[in-house]
Amino acid sequence: MPKFITIGYGDQAGYDRTPEPIRKAAHAHDAHLRERGVVMGIAGAPVQVRNPENHGVQTSSGPFLSAALPIAGFSLMEARDLEEAIALAARSPCAVTHGVIEVWPLKE
Repeated sequence: MPKFITIGYGDQAGYDRTPEPIRKAAHAHDAHLRERGVVMGIAGAPVQVRNPENHGVQTSSGPFLSAALPIAGFSLMEARDLEEAIALAARSPCAVTHGVIEVWPLKE
């Protein structure tokens, strides 16, 4: 079955202005996704890793890319196709609380 990586973006302000019943339904949807086997989690602090020409590892704190909203979390899911992956992501907290979720097909 095809695999997809999702990246959720969102902030506390968007979450807080979303009515509580919608937030609760989104969290229940995430619980259903976990039961289905989706691996997901809240984003921690990133570390950039470089090893130019394999001559020594260099690290620096912070994200490489910037976005209008901070990264809130990630998931790895299986779905029949991109349409199903989008439908599954569309009811998660970042999507319904004024954030956005990117769905990336994972080519193995």
